[in-house]
Amino acid sequence: MRFSITISALLAFGLSGPALAQDEVTTVEPSGEPRPAAQTASGSDAIGRETVVGTLGGDDVGIAIPAFAADRDVSTPANASGTSALGVELARVITNNLRNNGLFKPTGPDSLPRPSFPHITDPQWSTWSSRGAEMLVHGYVRARDDGKLIVGCYLYDMALKDELARSGWVVPPADWRRAAHKCSDLVYARLTGESPFFDSRIAYIAETGPKDNRTKRLAIMDSDGANHRFITTGRATALTPRYSPDYRRLLYLSYVDGNPRIYIYDIGTGQQQLVTQSTNPTFAPRWSPDGKWILYSMAVNGNTDVYRVSAEGGPSVRLTTEPGIDVGGSYSPDGSQIVFESDRSGTQQIYVMNADGSNQRRISFFGGRAATPEWSPRGDQIAFTYIPGDFNIAVMSPNGRNFRKLSNGWQDEAPTWAPNGRIIQFFRTERNSGRTALYQVDLTGENMRRLETPVDASDPAWGPILP
Repeated sequence: MRFSITISALLAFGLSGPALAQDEVTTVEPSGEPRPAAQTASGSDAIGRETVVGTLGGDDVGIAIPAFAADRDVSTPANASGTSALGVELARVITNNLRNNGLFKPTGPDSLPRPSFPHITDPQWSTWSSRGAEMLVHGYVRARDDGKLIVGCYLYDMALKDELARSGWVVPPADWRRAAHKCSDLVYARLTGESPFFDSRIAYIAETGPKDNRTKRLAIMDSDGANHRFITTGRATALTPRYSPDYRRLLYLSYVDGNPRIYIYDIGTGQQQLVTQSTNPTFAPRWSPDGKWILYSMAVNGNTDVYRVSAEGGPSVRLTTEPGIDVGGSYSPDGSQIVFESDRSGTQQIYVMNADGSNQRRISFFGGRAATPEWSPRGDQIAFTYIPGDFNIAVMSPNGRNFRKLSNGWQDEAPTWAPNGRIIQFFRTERNSGRTALYQVDLTGENMRRLETPVDASDPAWGPILP
């Protein structure tokens, strides 16, 4: 669901409902004078100091995140206990988001005093400096007369005793967590100089049943695993989901009657569109960056090749013709190139070609096998499954250089990128039980964590930042 991002002068305190209700994205000083969202109060970049802190591999930054204040306690559909209790939940979500990426040392609301509503824009510096915090996140939540919520978020530098960034959002009560993710994104982007990623969603295959007879359903959830929702019933096996660039649709492979079909599922209406079907084995459908084309692989007479078809359906175009197995296919962010896997050299390796299928060349020469390549949203890396024996997650540059292994599991596979190209999600299969789970790791190879799901999970697909 789309909500209006509203930043107004009166984020600063006496907030007026009509001013915040407008669909505008502007950041303003407490005086009401507008300024660009990326500019700090001191006029410098980074965080008011000479260097950007919190970059990958840097020192962890201590951040205090007390409960968001409420001007009055009002019961809402989001939390029957009222806006006061919701302010605690907002701060908890932000704390967990910032803790899980390994760059910060956040202290959450359960061990901090709660600021009063007037102190949101007038921090009591002595309260927080005595706790050793380098950064302070303040916020508030208010219920409007129309039932929507206003959530404000402020980031302060304790050394400078100055505001670094602010934003505010008007959200339907059911979307309160999105405001928490937006605040997390504000803090993350401001302190690292990187693009945000918390306000995004993940699609995956939910697996249940014994390992030799698994039921596989399509599921979606927020980037932190909340707001979980099953999309398909499991009567037909679903595989390899991918969000469309506009977030409105899901592309996936389904076996309805034993034959593979590529479907597009409209998340808003629940309607499905058949793109293409065949009696031949079909694999790994993927969107083009503009959402107009779909790549997939199909085996015909023992030869598997990469094909392209319009997202509206119609005839397919064969892009590879070499003998052997060509599988996968992921577009570069600008849509000009495609990365795929092929065994034409004798073992599974990574190849790159132009979007029309021309200029096919191998880029992986580091020993072992390589599969399931996925181009980073930034365009600077390709993630893939590295198979020297066990299955691991690795990355390399598009020219095949700068190889780095990021995981060390028994069977880690199918990497998918966070929207900012700095974190990779994949699924891990346990050696004996065959159970599967989702994991995340950053580009340092550190900060590995499991993402909890209601049931076993595989084939993850991280979508872009929500509109």
